[in-house]
Amino acid sequence: MTAIELAGTAFLSYAKAEPGNCRMLIRQGVLSGIATMIKNFVNKFLKALIGIALISGALFVPAKADDKKLDPTGTYIWITPSRTSGPDHTNTLILKLHGADLTGKILSPRRGGSINITDIDDGKINGARISFSAVRSFPTITFTNYYYGTLTNNDIVGKIVSQRDGQTQTRHWDAKKLGVTD
Repeated sequence: MTAIELAGTAFLSYAKAEPGNCRMLIRQGVLSGIATMIKNFVNKFLKALIGIALISGALFVPAKADDKKLDPTGTYIWITPSRTSGPDHTNTLILKLHGADLTGKILSPRRGGSINITDIDDGKINGARISFSAVRSFPTITFTNYYYGTLTNNDIVGKIVSQRDGQTQTRHWDAKKLGVTD
């Protein structure tokens, strides 16, 4: 028997033996003190139960599908509009994730139909966000493109930032993963 039950039982026994004194004790607040003790006990008990439920729920809830790490490994394409009156350029990005390292190559068309192959540098992935750079060299100029994007479904959507003629240029980038059907 708990202390609260014992106190309640003792009071009830006393109330039966001395009904007149019981009314006096009620007026003096003895019963309200016992009620407060019971209320405090129940509150602490409920808080402990809620805490146990929350902790056990956090420990035993299985991982959701979106908790797994995103893997950008694959081949992506995007189209860059021509700066001249020529045809648009279809670019290919091949990405590979090695642990935390993101590596890959960009294949882009050159004049005359040849393909320029450029390794990516500083590849990073943080959640769904990826970034890397690519240094492009031509006979008269070398420049670096910086790629920033977010993996969404089977696309990478973001921007390409570069310097040209002393001006920072930013272009929209929307690369679609090949070999994936939605």
